[in-house]
Amino acid sequence: MAEGKLIVITGPSGVGKGTIVRALLAKHPELCLSISNTTRDPRSGEVEGIDYQFISTEKFKAAIAKDEFLEWAEYAGNYYGTPKSGIQLLLNQGKIVLLEIELIGARAVAEIFPAAKRIFILPPSISELAARLNGRNQDSQAAIDKRLARAKEEILAKDEFEFQVTNQDLNQAIIEVEQIIFSV
Repeated sequence: MAEGKLIVITGPSGVGKGTIVRALLAKHPELCLSISNTTRDPRSGEVEGIDYQFISTEKFKAAIAKDEFLEWAEYAGNYYGTPKSGIQLLLNQGKIVLLEIELIGARAVAEIFPAAKRIFILPPSISELAARLNGRNQDSQAAIDKRLARAKEEILAKDEFEFQVTNQDLNQAIIEVEQIIFSV
């Protein structure tokens, strides 16, 4: 059986990573999504075990102490991490595993899995990103401002990634990511 592929998808909050990943999963049942853990509260419509494993800060810190994460980071006051359990098993089964994670995590995964394809999703502009974050109606203005400040810093790291896709048009961005994933 062929070795699987690890695909890392990252970019600023609100850039459309989740929407792109959901579209790819719906179209390609052979893709697997690694479900991250987070300490933040679920957003409207998010489902435990599908979008994230929502856990307490105490439980998250205990998992860090036990070295249970492939990568983890604090972002906007909450913790996010990818559990090690299951990823190597899926790769050994020849699966294509998607990791939708933030920049610090993507850097950590690159150290552990240098063969991973790493894709950075860019917004068309900071003003468009601000409009998308505001349009979600999920965060306070202070949280949005914090995410935008962080986004400006994260975008500076785009050249660290072998692939960059600008999400100007969602359908085109999905096609571009799909082509990257399924290229040899």
